[in-house]
Amino acid sequence: MPPVSSCDCPHLDCVGEITKEELIQKSHGQCQDCKVGGPNLWACLENGCAYVGCGESHADHSTVHSQETRHNLTVNLTTLRVWCYACGKEVFLERKLGPHSLHANSKPLPSPQKDNSKAPGSPTSLRVPLNGACEDLDMETEEEDDLRARGLTGLKNIGNTCYMNAALQALSNCPPLTQFFLECGGLVRTDKKPALCKSYQKLVSDLWHKNRPSYVVPTNLFQGIKAINPMFRGYSQQDSQEFLRCLMDQLHEELKELVAEPYDQSNSITVDDSPMEDNHSQSDDFQSCESCGSSERADNEVQGGNVLMDNTNEAEMLIPEQDEIQANREWQKEKNMINDLYRSGVGVMGGNCGADMDKDVDTTTETTPIISSQGAIKVQSRTSVTTFSPPKNKRQKKYRSVISDVFDGTIVSSVQCLTCDRVSVTLENFQDISLPIPGKEDLAKLHSSTHQTSLVKAGSCGEAYAPQGWIAFVMEYIKRIYLLCSSLVTLQDCLAAFFARDELKGDNMYSCEKCKKLRNGVKFCKVQSLPEILCIHLKRFRHELMFSTKISTHVSFPLEGLDLQPFLAKDSSTQTTNYDLLSVICHHGTASSGHYIAYCRNDLNNLWYEFDDQSVTEVSESCVQNAEAYVLFYKKSNEDAVKERRRVSGLFNIMEPSLLQFYISRQWLNKFKTFAEPGPISNDDFLCSHGGVPPNKATFIDDLVVMLPQNVWDHLYSRYGGGPAVNHLYVCHTCQIEIEKLEKRRKSELDMFVRLNKAFQEEESPVVIYCISMQWFRDWEGFVKGKDNDPPGPIDNSKIAVNKNGYLTLKQGADSGQISEETWNFLHSIYGGGPLLTVRPNISHQESESSQSEEKIEVETRSV
Repeated sequence: MPPVSSCDCPHLDCVGEITKEELIQKSHGQCQDCKVGGPNLWACLENGCAYVGCGESHADHSTVHSQETRHNLTVNLTTLRVWCYACGKEVFLERKLGPHSLHANSKPLPSPQKDNSKAPGSPTSLRVPLNGACEDLDMETEEEDDLRARGLTGLKNIGNTCYMNAALQALSNCPPLTQFFLECGGLVRTDKKPALCKSYQKLVSDLWHKNRPSYVVPTNLFQGIKAINPMFRGYSQQDSQEFLRCLMDQLHEELKELVAEPYDQSNSITVDDSPMEDNHSQSDDFQSCESCGSSERADNEVQGGNVLMDNTNEAEMLIPEQDEIQANREWQKEKNMINDLYRSGVGVMGGNCGADMDKDVDTTTETTPIISSQGAIKVQSRTSVTTFSPPKNKRQKKYRSVISDVFDGTIVSSVQCLTCDRVSVTLENFQDISLPIPGKEDLAKLHSSTHQTSLVKAGSCGEAYAPQGWIAFVMEYIKRIYLLCSSLVTLQDCLAAFFARDELKGDNMYSCEKCKKLRNGVKFCKVQSLPEILCIHLKRFRHELMFSTKISTHVSFPLEGLDLQPFLAKDSSTQTTNYDLLSVICHHGTASSGHYIAYCRNDLNNLWYEFDDQSVTEVSESCVQNAEAYVLFYKKSNEDAVKERRRVSGLFNIMEPSLLQFYISRQWLNKFKTFAEPGPISNDDFLCSHGGVPPNKATFIDDLVVMLPQNVWDHLYSRYGGGPAVNHLYVCHTCQIEIEKLEKRRKSELDMFVRLNKAFQEEESPVVIYCISMQWFRDWEGFVKGKDNDPPGPIDNSKIAVNKNGYLTLKQGADSGQISEETWNFLHSIYGGGPLLTVRPNISHQESESSQSEEKIEVETRSV
């Protein structure tokens, strides 16, 4: 539940007068008890008390002070959030602080620079202009005449591209997506080619421009689509629904961001002198928001085979050659040290890469392994302390984007074994639902089974229709008879056919994991979570080996009030199940030839228009309902959301003078303006896990946030919850340190690998060659190149190994590479894993023929 409003806290009267400048000045100080510096110091707000203490990440002297003095209110000097110990909750001060606030004309600071004059961890303040905050929430700031004229721009056909034009017009009339590209343009950032999101943003801006032309030529977007998928090259007719999938998948890939996870100190790269942050454990058990199960993949630049790094195009992987004058004896000392440390079980490099691998290592330096209380291994010497934490397996990454926010839903599939009653449940994300069009026989079975109330067995995962009253039963029966006689197919029929119970028997029996046999089963499918915009694809085309056919059956669909409640899972938390039609893509013609058009409802005047390439014409609702629908876009309908937006807009008219201005995510604000269910406030869009602004987002922070008056923030926060509440922005010093340590680690690992590999290439006759999985190596390569922020997990050679006569040998044709013993020891000392695989190089052809066996594999090259 959202936090209770702070106005009912009885302890606010104890707060003395204090300005924000005084609080920021205190944040540069120290704990009065243990003398530790910031960030996240806490200041007592009791009238006349000037105490400043540390938080939970240290000795928590602020809590001790409250218990001893009965001073209840304290403020975090980094986030300026107030906590009441007596009430046990966060509270908000109303005009208790002094009269100084952020100026409206203040500008964001440039990229944060390292400032040695500040105490460690002291934040770099960021300021965002207040100008335009009201306009960001006001729903009615444009002139009515201008609103009516927008969004009615045609698209020129540039060679059989009606399939693309119809799809683009249908997407363009989806308000949540279009408003994102129009009002959150600063968030459209990508370094991925062909930067289709920027082409689409430009197209949307042209279509909805105030001084719109009669039509736009979508050349740049079309070229980008062809670069991604060769299917759309040339000038042949394509499928509009396939184009939609390709476009939305690419937009998701370019705009996706990693879903914020709770800060895990044990898995972070730390330094001995870095300050600790206040971190509270949170649950990791949440579902992925990513679109269609997509995840970040390492670039497959080094292909399979037995050669590692034998590619002249990998120039960026190599550093300038080392000094050729370096003595072989000194280099051998370093390699020997690596092997000695590896064999003794001590890591060469720590998780924080504290060792300087560029310099020659003094082998006379005494090293003593020390086991810390956390189980980490430390190597202590006279010059440095290096920590090695055993690596963890890489977690499944979770991504989200505006595409997944708008279009992603979840379906739960349940399969029950009819012998042992075991139920297997699977959750699947979807961006669109492809519905079959039932024939007459299918309709008869469907209508005869929908009013039955039989379950398969007790405890079945199936959901039956609830028993009805006799009047409703008779009316439903008459309706079914009428539909059967008229052969009318409705969209509800298509949905019912999709979600109908499916018996698994005969050739389609269910493989039960409990019975360990093929069994008869039954499959059920329900919606777990509904998307903001539901995309429905009617399967009109059937493609056989030699020919294609089209189902031209008319499917009746509602313009308003599509109810998906009958198809919702019992434990679903979805509140809004009614949908109104936004747009429909139609196909006229046969499977081999035809033409695409789109009917769209303009969100500004609620009138329907036909988009036929360059032509845009107003049409009636009956014209839309008689269309031969192929793809339909429905949006959640919620009158309460409309009223809430009007209520928030009205708060600006009764705005009281207030010191505090709160920052809110611009992206969530777009959801509030366009979504029926915007969900909790998600300020994690511009915050790191420590509560500050990530250094890589500091330069464009004004594109990420909007400032709101306190009364508006309080209303939104009490209504939707979420957060966190933010009224002070600062560049996170901890993230900056982690970035620097990560870069140092990458360089150290890469430099050492190149040096070891060069020595391996120059070695004339190695006794043993070590094998390594190329799949793991590509993950490591992506990490040291900076393409992946997470280090790879332990070395996994299990996929390239095979057990023969009790011995592990290299699998024939495995995707593996060859490295030296020193390189293996170096990588293994950092990441661990295994198993160890070696091969012997053949000295001569004759010796190879005489000693050839299954355990020996001929090595053609040792180049890495």
